[in-house]
Parts: sequence; C-alpha cells; structure tokens
Amino acid sequence: MKKTLLAAALVTSFASVAQAETSVNLYGTVDTGINVNSVEVRDFRGVRHEISRVGPVSGAQSGSHWGLKGSEDLSSGLRAEFVLEGGFNSGNGDGLQTRRVFGRQATVGLASDSWGRIDLGRQTNVSSKYFSSIDPFHSGFEQASMGMGIGPTNALRYDNMVMYQTPSYNGFDFGIGYSFCVDTRIADTNCVTVNNAFSAEEASNWRTAENDRAITAGVRYSNGPLTAAFSYDGVNGSKRRVARDTYFDVSPRSYVIGGSYDFEVAKVSMAYARTIDGWMGALNVAGYRDLIGLSRLVTEFANGFCANSYMVGLSAPVGNSSNVFGSWQCVAANPKPNGARLTGDNDTMNVYSIGYTYDLSKRTNLYAYGSYASDYAFLYSAKSKVVGVGLRHRF
Repeated sequence: MKKTLLAAALVTSFASVAQAETSVNLYGTVDTGINVNSVEVRDFRGVRHEISRVGPVSGAQSGSHWGLKGSEDLSSGLRAEFVLEGGFNSGNGDGLQTRRVFGRQATVGLASDSWGRIDLGRQTNVSSKYFSSIDPFHSGFEQASMGMGIGPTNALRYDNMVMYQTPSYNGFDFGIGYSFCVDTRIADTNCVTVNNAFSAEEASNWRTAENDRAITAGVRYSNGPLTAAFSYDGVNGSKRRVARDTYFDVSPRSYVIGGSYDFEVAKVSMAYARTIDGWMGALNVAGYRDLIGLSRLVTEFANGFCANSYMVGLSAPVGNSSNVFGSWQCVAANPKPNGARLTGDNDTMNVYSIGYTYDLSKRTNLYAYGSYASDYAFLYSAKSKVVGVGLRHRF
C-alpha cells in the first residue's frame, strides 16, 4: 500500500514537472471592418477606367490569423520552440497565403537567452521583423503600410528558410537568414509571375539551383525612445529563369535604413530604401491587378531597374486609450538607359495616409483610416482612395 502511494506521488510529481517545462499556447487575431475603395486609371490607349467597392474587409489593421506556439525546456538554458500560424479571411473563413494551412509561419528551432535562436521553416524576412515597429501603421492598414513603398518590409515571407537571430546586447541585435526556395507555391488565382514565366508545376524544383533563393540580414538598435535599423534582402534567380530569358539574369536586392524616436508627446519615424534590378515584396494592389496590368507577386526581376523609396511618419497618443498616426511615402523609379521598366508611364508614386485607434480593452480596439495614392502603382494620373473603419480582437 505504501509502495503504491509512493509510486502515485512520484508519477504526479513528474507530471507536474513535465507540465511546467513544456507549454503550448493558442493565440490569434480577428480583424474585420468595412471600407470604401476607389481606383481611377487610364489604360495604354488613354481611356479612363474607374472601379470602386463598398463592403467588408478582413485584416485591415493586422491580418486575421490563429496560431499555436510551444516551448520545451531542454535544460542549461536551452529551449525547443515551434510556431504554427495561419492567416484567414474573417469575412468568409477562407485561408490566405495561397490557402496554406500555416502560411504565415511554420517553424521549429532552438533558443537560448545567451546565444540567441535558430529557426527553420517558413517565416518573415529580417526587414519585416525590424521595421514593423518603425512604421507608424505597423505594417498594416492596406496601402497605408510602409510596405507599399518599401517592399521588403511588407511582411515578406520565404519558404524553406534557416534564420539565426542574436539576443539583444546593449540594445543591439542581428539577424540573418537563407531560403533554399523562396516560394514553393507561386500559383495564385489573382496574380501570376512576370510574363507567366513559370507555371504552378514549376514553382519549385528538386535541384537547388533551379529555385529562386534568398538571403535576408539586418542589424537593429533599440534602447529607450530610439530605434534604428538597417536590413538587406537579395534574391538569386533560378537557372531555369535565366535559360528562358537573359532579361531575368539579375539578382534583385534591396537596402533599407530607418529609425524612430519617441518624444512621448509624439513619435517620429523615417526610412529610406534603394531597390536594384527588380522589385521585392508585393504592392498592396491585389484587387486591381488585371485593371492596371500588374502581375507582381513577391519578386520581379528587371535588369537595370532601380528605385528610391522614402517614408516619413508621425504618431501620437490621444489620452490614455487613443492613438493618431500618419505618414507620407514616395517611390521614385529610375531605370538605367535601355534598362527594364516595372513602372507604367510614370516613375513616381506618392501615398498620404492617416489612421486612428481607440482601445476598448487591452485586447480589443476600434480603428479608422484613410489613404490617398497619386500616380498609383506608377501609372500616370492614376489615383487610389480608401477609407475604412473596423474592429480588432486579439486572443
């Protein structure tokens, strides 16, 4: 009897220890709103077209998603961690990111407070991680996002990536990642690759050199009111791409630098990027690709193309529960003589945006936003206007 009681006590104690060392958390965000969006553009014949919509929108402030996050203590300060996160349209329940189950992130890795962490799987690039807090819109609110003008900061995700990130040392941290194939599921019903260069079946290949591969790296300083960051993203095109057309025999790359300073009464943000031999990160124009002739998905290859992008932003608290924020973005494209053009008939795009949030609680808030883009998507006299309101709940 005593042995039975002792065994039961030992089993119970071991179970409690295991429970303390291992944890799995369910989390997510549901974001739904209503917006009014209109786009006016002229085609190559000079004929004016205008389309508009009034209706529900999912994930305006931040993409609706759910996920599982787990950690196991391996002793000596080492942890095994995983993240499985999928995006969805809260209006109809459809999956996002080409309907992947865990399209936002699917990683497993090892982490330590002393040497940092290494993660393997689908995940965002370093630019997106470092510049989200610098962007007054935190990479959300559709075309108001900093990613509209600085593509690599637009929640750019790579498949099959190995990433290492250091812990913070006196405010400094560093990250670097390499993707063996940036996108194994390129096909999408609303957008295709440049010039239909690849079909769905050709999106990835067993031979490493026949896939588009990417490197992402960056350094950040964050201490008190000051945050500053620099990042680099580059893509090496597959051999199949070059074999079809030497036009693609380039490596698109982007350099981003920026920072923010919080004066308490207001936070000022600035960023600059230079993108060469292509474009990285999708423009937020998914609903109008057919109309304006864009086929941009994640990366476009264009020999000789380059663009300078700028962002200036401001955000300020209003009382204890509200925030107001705004930004100006400009992208000035400058193709080399006889170089490729990814723009339409104009080389400069400006985006002016403003937003407002009101916290109902720590996890639930209301929001409103408006944005106006001139020479939208680099098309002369094209205009895009969007105004929306919504509700976001995090769990």
